[in-house]
Amino acid sequence: MKGYVQIYTGNGKGKTTASLGLSLRAAGAGLKVFIAQFLKQGDYSEIKALERFSDLIRIEQYGLGSFIKGQPTEEEIQAAQKGLQEVREAMLSGEYDVIIVEEGNVAVSCGLFEVQKLLELISQKPDNLELVITGRGAAPEVIEQADLVTEMKEIKHYYQEGVAARVGIEK
Repeated sequence: MKGYVQIYTGNGKGKTTASLGLSLRAAGAGLKVFIAQFLKQGDYSEIKALERFSDLIRIEQYGLGSFIKGQPTEEEIQAAQKGLQEVREAMLSGEYDVIIVEEGNVAVSCGLFEVQKLLELISQKPDNLELVITGRGAAPEVIEQADLVTEMKEIKHYYQEGVAARVGIEK
């Protein structure tokens, strides 16, 4: 089966949800999935749920859990670059059918690695592998190289009314 490059970007909710839904669909079909989460660190509900599919879905986190705004520390940059190298190794290993680079676009815009590194990943993608990159602010060059681009657009969100992220729904 031919694999494509999918991008989920935009300011609206649903980028992670879409990519994780794809991972469940893939696992349901017996495909092996590698999910690399950049910027995130912790025991989110999706991590707990996907552990049940650990024979088909592997999740690794390359965030240190503290960087959201401002300049990343050298440790955060090193963790992200290590993660990108592990993504490349997983992608080229032949072991996986789907690779998800969660918050890859944000990692670029925050300076954790250069857009060129993401473009190199796309160019090295084996023909039979599906590569999914999520995160707001996808660079135009990344969008150009993708086969499918979906922009999530926020129209209305209860967060703006003071509703905190709820366990099992947003986190």
